[in-house]
Amino acid sequence: MEKKFKRTLITTALPYANGPVHIGHLAGVYVPADIYARFLRLQGRDVLMIGGSDEHGVPITIKAKKEGVTPQDIVDRYHNIIKDSFQELGISFDVYGRTTSDTHRRTASEFFRKLYDDGQFVEQTSEQLYDEEAGQFLADRYVTGTCPHCGAEGAYGDQCEKCGTSLNATDLINPRSAITGSVPVMRETSHWYLPLDRWQKKLEHWILDEHKEWRPNVYGQCKSWLEMGLQPRAVSRDLPWGIPVPVEGAEGKVLYVWFDAPIGYISNTKDLRPDDWETWWKDPETRMIHFIGKDNIVFHCIVFPAMLMAEGSYNLPDNVPANEFMNLEDDKISTSRNWAVWLHEYLRELPGKQDVLRYVLTANAPETKDNNFTWADFQTRNNSELVAILGNFVNRAMVLIHKYYDGVVPEPGERTEMESALFDEIRRASERETDLLEHFKFRDALKEAMEIARAGNKYLADAEPWKIIKTDPERAAVILNAAIQVCANIAVAFEPFLPFMAEKLQKMLGLEKLEWSMLGNDTLIPAGRTLAKPELLFEKIGDEVVEQQLAKLAEAKRLNAINNWKPEPEKPAVPFSDFEKLDIRVGTVLECSKVKKADKLLRFLIDDGMEQRTIVSGIAKFYKPEELVGRQVCFIANFEPRKLKGIESQGMILSAVNPDGSLTLLSPSQPLTPGSTIG
Repeated sequence: MEKKFKRTLITTALPYANGPVHIGHLAGVYVPADIYARFLRLQGRDVLMIGGSDEHGVPITIKAKKEGVTPQDIVDRYHNIIKDSFQELGISFDVYGRTTSDTHRRTASEFFRKLYDDGQFVEQTSEQLYDEEAGQFLADRYVTGTCPHCGAEGAYGDQCEKCGTSLNATDLINPRSAITGSVPVMRETSHWYLPLDRWQKKLEHWILDEHKEWRPNVYGQCKSWLEMGLQPRAVSRDLPWGIPVPVEGAEGKVLYVWFDAPIGYISNTKDLRPDDWETWWKDPETRMIHFIGKDNIVFHCIVFPAMLMAEGSYNLPDNVPANEFMNLEDDKISTSRNWAVWLHEYLRELPGKQDVLRYVLTANAPETKDNNFTWADFQTRNNSELVAILGNFVNRAMVLIHKYYDGVVPEPGERTEMESALFDEIRRASERETDLLEHFKFRDALKEAMEIARAGNKYLADAEPWKIIKTDPERAAVILNAAIQVCANIAVAFEPFLPFMAEKLQKMLGLEKLEWSMLGNDTLIPAGRTLAKPELLFEKIGDEVVEQQLAKLAEAKRLNAINNWKPEPEKPAVPFSDFEKLDIRVGTVLECSKVKKADKLLRFLIDDGMEQRTIVSGIAKFYKPEELVGRQVCFIANFEPRKLKGIESQGMILSAVNPDGSLTLLSPSQPLTPGSTIG
C-alpha cells in the first residue's frame, strides 16, 4: 500500500551555467517534472518545484578561459538565458536559484562542516595529474585523452561521451592538459573523501529492498554500482573556482561540484521558504522526488543520499524517475558539436510553438530507453494530432455554437446512449491518465488525454449536428452541449502537458479555474453561458519550417567537420621517378552531363589540346553539369582507360577533399592553353 504524504518536494537537475539548455535537457528532466508539478497543483496538493543553475565546476572555468572572461561573467550570462527560456516554455518553478548565491555558499559550507565535525570524512593523499606549465592540478574536464574502455579519442577526465563510462582523470590513456595541451605529471595532493562504503548496507536496504517500484533503468544502475562495491568519493578539488573548503589548511581547495550542487536544492528552498524550509526537507510527511537524466542517477540515488544519511536529519528521496537520452535526427545530442536544438533559439525561431515542443518531447519521451527527435516527426505530430484531432474538434464545437446559437451554450436537453457512451469513455481515459501520471508514465498519460479529443472528434463526426439542426434542432442542442463539455475536459486533461493551449481554451470557455476533479464531468459549462470568439489552438507547420531547421543542423555539422578537421597522414615515400610517370595536364570542359542510372557520375568531354577525350568523374553530388562547361580542370592523361556504366573514361579529373567532406575541382588560377602539362 502506497504511503500518503502531506506535501511533495520536486527537484530538477541543476543545469551547468556554461551554455543554454537543449531539447535533451527538456525531454530528460524539465518537461516531465513540470507535468508532474502541474498535475499535483490541479489536485490541490501541496507541492514545491525547486530548480536552479549549477554555477561551479570545471566546464565553467574552461568556458571562461576560452572567452577571456571571468567564471562569474559566464554564469551570470547563462543563468539568465536558461531561467528566461524555462519561463517562456512554461516550466513552472516555484524558485529557480543559483549556486553562487550567498544562501547557497553558507548552506553548502555548513553542510560540509557538519559532516567534517562529525567525523564523516576521511582525508587521503593520492597522486593526481598536474600541469607544470599552468601550475595547477587537473581535475575532471581539465584532462582529455583516450578512453580506456572504448578507445575513443577526446574522452574527459570524468566521463567518455562516446561510451558513457564514468572515469577518473588518471584512467585516461595518453592524457593531455585541456589548459595548455602539455603532458601532465603525477603529484601528491590531499583531499577529503566521503566513505560511501560506510553506507553500503544502508543504501542496499533502502534501494534494493524498499524501492523496487523505481524505474528499471534507475533500479538496475543502482544495483550494478552496489554490486561492484562502493568506494570513498572525493568531496574537494584543487580548483580556483568554487566554494572554499571551510576548514583550516584547505587553501586552494574548493568543494567538489557533485557535493556542492545537490545542496543547491536545499539552499534554493531556503530562499523561497526561509521560515519553514525544514518542513520540506525534514518532515517525514514530505515526499521528495528527483527528476534527472540517466547520467545523474548515481549521484542522486547513491552519493547525495549518502550525504543526507551522514548528516542525519534530512529525508531521503522517495522516487527518482530518471529518463534516458533524447537523440536528434538519429545522432547523439552534443553541445561540443553544436548538434542540438537549443531552447532559446527554438523560442525565437518558432514563436508561439511552446506547446508543440512540449507535446512532441512528451510523446517521444525517453522514459525507459533512448529515443529520437526528428523535425519530420515534429511536423507530423503537430499537423496530424494537435491540429487535425485536438484543435479540429475544439474549433468545430466552438464554431458550430457560434453559428447556430450566437455563441451561447444551448440547453443539454435529453441525452441518449450516444452521450452516455461518450462520457463513459472520457471517464475511463481520465482514470487511466490519472493513474499513469501518479506513476510517472507521462508518455502514456498524454495518449490518454488525446483519447478524450479523439472521442470528441468521433462523436461529432457520427452525430453530425450540422445536418440534424435542420430537422431536429433539439437534438442538435444536446450534441453541441455535450461537445462543449468535452472541450472543458480537454482543457483540464491537457493542462499539465500543454499549459498555453489549456489557458487559451479555459478563457474561451469562460472557466474560472481548472481542477483535476473536473475531469469526467459532463456538466462543466452551464447552458446560457456566452462563449468567447473561437481562436485556433494550433496551426499547421509547413515544409519550409522543417527545411530551415534541417539546413541549420547541416550547417552545424559542416562547421564542426571544419573545426575538427585534421589532415590525413602522409602516405609512404615514393621515388621522384614514380611521380614523373604521371602525365598531368590542363583541359577545358566542352560538354558535361549526368550519367544515366548513376547518381554520383558526370560525363565530361574535355578539350585536351590534341583531341577531345571523355572522362567520367564521381562528383555529381557537388557540381551541376551546367556549372562546369567552359571551366578548365586538371586531369591525369595517361591512366589506362576503364569503363564506367558502359562509358570509356580516358583519365581522371583531380579534386581536393575539403574538411566538411565536399570536393573542389583543381583548376589553374589563370587560363592556360589546353594540353599544358603540370609538373
